[in-house]
Amino acid sequence: MGSTTAPAGVGKTVVAAGIRTNYHDVGQGSPLVLLHGSGPGVSAWQNWSAIIPRLARNFRVLAPDIAGFGFTDNDPSRSYDIKLWVAHLIGFLDALEIEQAIFVGNSFGGGLSLATALRHGPRISRLVLMGTPAGEFVQTEGLRAGWFYEPSLANMKAILRLFPYDQSVVTSEMVRERYEASAAPGAQEAFRRLIPKPNETGETLVRGVPEAALATLPHPTLVLHGREDAVVPFECGLRLHRNIANSELHAFGQCGHWVMIEREDAFVRLVSEFSA
Repeated sequence: MGSTTAPAGVGKTVVAAGIRTNYHDVGQGSPLVLLHGSGPGVSAWQNWSAIIPRLARNFRVLAPDIAGFGFTDNDPSRSYDIKLWVAHLIGFLDALEIEQAIFVGNSFGGGLSLATALRHGPRISRLVLMGTPAGEFVQTEGLRAGWFYEPSLANMKAILRLFPYDQSVVTSEMVRERYEASAAPGAQEAFRRLIPKPNETGETLVRGVPEAALATLPHPTLVLHGREDAVVPFECGLRLHRNIANSELHAFGQCGHWVMIEREDAFVRLVSEFSA
């Protein structure tokens, strides 16, 4: 009989808030939770595979697939919203008996980190927010294109090329892996729950965490944002820095939405120094 090899994104499994959850757990030390972004075919592995072993030299790195994404269960009958995602994340920490962790959030993962900090502040020691929505902004082409995406290799390549400043970082392997994940039953519906349906005419507004709520956060916060981000505008990074009192902002020129890929060395250094 032949053997089958599990996809690279399949890691360990734990039941968190009643949801069978796929996650990666590497290294030792202070727990560092990496939360992936949204977009067709996204998963923890797709966002963080190059970063996990580097950060694991100094931290216990935990990278879950958020409920409804990747290899974590996706139940079409379940109501997915920010309340569920926060409850799932806290359930994940509880299941692994982690009292407090550093949260590193990419885009939607940053928004989820903020929502968790507002509801369960003591569970987070520090925040790293990368390409994270904040306040209100006009829906970008990157978000609009993701909403209308239909699974195909050509469509996936076109969308992924909207994310980085240098489109050469979008490899054929990346396109193939994310296309295959995006074609799974319910995968695109999970993404569409996150953002408003684009208006047929005129602008569509996207709302992140309000600025007044950001101003209540006491957590030390590192904000990382690409100046040429075409998915979440650079202005959102400025809003985070203006409103979170104990924050610092690092802006990257000639960089889009994927700081962890486009500026990998700087990302690892800044996160490691900030989290030490």
